Amino acid sequence: MKHFSKKSFALIPLALLLTACGRGDITHESTGLWEGGIVYSFIRLIIWLSDICGGNYGVGIIVFTILVSILLMPLMHLQYKSMRKMTDLQPEVEEIKAKYPFGDRESQIKIQEETQALYKAKGVNTFAGCLPLLAQMPVLMAIYQAVFRSPVLRVGSFLWMNLGKPDPYFILPILAGVFTYISTWLSAKSQMQENGMTKAMQIVMPVMIALMAINLPSAVSLYWVTRNIFSVGQIMVLNNPYKIIEERQRQEKIKKDKARAVRKAWHRKKKK
Repeated sequence: MKHFSKKSFALIPLALLLTACGRGDITHESTGLWEGGIVYSFIRLIIWLSDICGGNYGVGIIVFTILVSILLMPLMHLQYKSMRKMTDLQPEVEEIKAKYPFGDRESQIKIQEETQALYKAKGVNTFAGCLPLLAQMPVLMAIYQAVFRSPVLRVGSFLWMNLGKPDPYFILPILAGVFTYISTWLSAKSQMQENGMTKAMQIVMPVMIALMAINLPSAVSLYWVTRNIFSVGQIMVLNNPYKIIEERQRQEKIKKDKARAVRKAWHRKKKK
């Protein structure tokens, strides 16, 4: 979780920097892989989905986001499996750290080397935790530019909002922050132990998302809200923390019962 949170924190400012590039309208005359290919394809797909859904661009963005989230589910499943394995190995990682308590550079290198060797031996791919985030970043950048630079979507409306302008009542930014918090809290709940970084990120990330959404087009905030609501449901299906905690408790009980049975057998043998 710590590994993933650090990268999440670092990539959001990068995304905003990249999306700031390019200000001209994107139309069927646009060229290049990014503008004429990816972004314009997103524009056409959102408009097509909107037409199917009664001509409402906000509904089109919601449907588009859900479809993208469904496509990302195999990657998310891979991330959850990787995080679960890393969590289960945390006691062994702590044992490695205990071998090098001095905190000098050489000790840190040794800890890193032995931890990576442990992950490799157990088949844990630390990069797998970043795959969904890396896959989602181009989508977020493209949907930002699709709305910001499309003459059609920029003037679209949804409920009380102009999709090309910030939410005037701050409802979407607040919802984006709230559901970001819920999804990060649920992810952290399945961890065996929480460190300071994990706890801090549960607060910092939602606040950052909410603050950034205040100045972003409502369409981007709508994407974030929809994506995070989907993420909450996805976590409960693929990585339900309550089921994980229950399974850990069951496994711990089995270990204690076995140890108790061994002790009883030893005492009986000793009495004989």
